[in-house]
Amino acid sequence: MHPGLVAGVDIGGTKTHLRIAREDTVLIDRIVPTSDWRQRDNPRDAGALVALVTQAAGPPAAIGVGAHGCDTSEECVAFERALNPTTPAHVRVVNDAELLPPAVGLPEGIGVVAGTGSIAVARGADGTMLVAGGWGWILGDEGSAPGLVREAARAIRNAIDIGEKTDALHDRLKQSIGAPSVTEVGRELTRHKDAADLGRHARAVFDAVDDGSDLALRVVRDAARSLVLLVERLVARGAGATDVVASGGVMVGQPALQDSFRQELHRRFPSHRLSILTEPPVAGALVLARRLLETETGGTRPAQQNRP
Repeated sequence: MHPGLVAGVDIGGTKTHLRIAREDTVLIDRIVPTSDWRQRDNPRDAGALVALVTQAAGPPAAIGVGAHGCDTSEECVAFERALNPTTPAHVRVVNDAELLPPAVGLPEGIGVVAGTGSIAVARGADGTMLVAGGWGWILGDEGSAPGLVREAARAIRNAIDIGEKTDALHDRLKQSIGAPSVTEVGRELTRHKDAADLGRHARAVFDAVDDGSDLALRVVRDAARSLVLLVERLVARGAGATDVVASGGVMVGQPALQDSFRQELHRRFPSHRLSILTEPPVAGALVLARRLLETETGGTRPAQQNRP
């Protein structure tokens, strides 16, 4: 084990971002497909992840992990326990959305992700993980890229049903998905193989906003309200943090959604502060690893806790 060497890992649904540092110097910054090593079997995945880290720069003293799919405290602790026998390093596992507050230097906060999916995660006063959203685009993921496409298609359907004039949203979405007519949009959407494939058409919604589409603007504003609703649900369940940190490709890359989210959050929670994370969330995983080293006493592994 190399003293002072820390590893941060952001495990996403499609890619895993690994960053290894000593003090403030980043030594390794690498992205690999998650499917290359993760099989959703904790003991096997633990060995594969530790091998990925140690092969890159040797055994670190601490590893901070944000894992997509670890949606309860129990799931995070279970992965920690699987990792512990495979490495002498101190290990902390959280949901990947929990990487956002430490990535901007906050000790705690509400992490909101709007990208290929959407989810909000925080911790209660007793350390219990609180999660809202993350249900996948068929059931939810409002404000995500595929969620926006789904809701845009519904808005078009409703507009046609009540006899409204078509506008730029009709044309943009039809062209993006290759439908011969707006009435074929739904059929074409069913041909998409997964959320990422569907979500690539979200740009059509924002292009329609730029074209002056009132319908597209309503879709975006509704998406922002849905994301703030996730925050509201966490607050109602005991999330006391007043800092909200948002990230994800749609949130960061589309000013129309970001501005609508900011306005709606301020309207609903005027005392909450919003930060937009523009750097990779793996930065938060490194912060977690450094915190582990700071709490190390006498070389003893810190006790498993569900703390923020």
